[in-house]
Amino acid sequence: MYDDIPEAIRQSASVKEPTKSNPPIVGLALGATALGAIAIAGLFFLRPQASNSPQSVTQQPSTSPTSATSAPPTPVATPANDNSKPDQLLGHLAYNEAPPSELEPISADGQIKLRKAAAIAYRQMAEDATAAGVRLAPLSGFRSKSDQTDLFFRVKEQRNQGVTKRAEVSAPPGYSEHHTGYAMDIGDADRPDTNLSQSFENTPAFEWLSNHAAQYSFELSFTRDNPQGVSYEPWHWRFVGDEQSLETFYRAQHLNPGSN
Repeated sequence: MYDDIPEAIRQSASVKEPTKSNPPIVGLALGATALGAIAIAGLFFLRPQASNSPQSVTQQPSTSPTSATSAPPTPVATPANDNSKPDQLLGHLAYNEAPPSELEPISADGQIKLRKAAAIAYRQMAEDATAAGVRLAPLSGFRSKSDQTDLFFRVKEQRNQGVTKRAEVSAPPGYSEHHTGYAMDIGDADRPDTNLSQSFENTPAFEWLSNHAAQYSFELSFTRDNPQGVSYEPWHWRFVGDEQSLETFYRAQHLNPGSN
């Protein structure tokens, strides 16, 4: 039991066991002396030591990764709030107007315009179609909200249509793809009687577009039975050939799974 007592104290505390000849009182005295020495040694042992020995009572602060002060808790990632959705009205999505400075003419009289990237692609597409014996006719391109207001409400009144019925064939102002400068209506120059009519799908122009428009990054906006509920419009095409045009249409579709 003396192994934990420092050497110097252990030597001074050495005593002989009382013999049978020693009086009981002397034995008791020597026993008390030994107990006192053990008590002193215990106090010495329990006093804080500067040693790094594993037997030292004083321990260094824990550097374990689980220590409360060693590192801040790992933050928990919070998913981004993706609940925001573009405005919708009568099955149509809201679109911003293209800045006039970004528009270029695609018609001979300069009245029909598209954004620059779309205009360049359409002019090349029309040229290649002509070389194949098909004449495309641009019928409409960029339309302002003011233009769309007149088209939606005036024609609705002339045709005695309710707003829901009117929205099947024309977007309310502020909700037309034509506002973007990337959408246009195309006809067959040799079949003007099919302009803005579903019968356009029976023309050489529509057949050529169906087979080649994607090469110029144009696609049909409102196919048959589209989820938006807009009437089939074989004449209405949109450009999706650069980052901005792609985001304009497909981000809206991603946030609105029920839209086309």
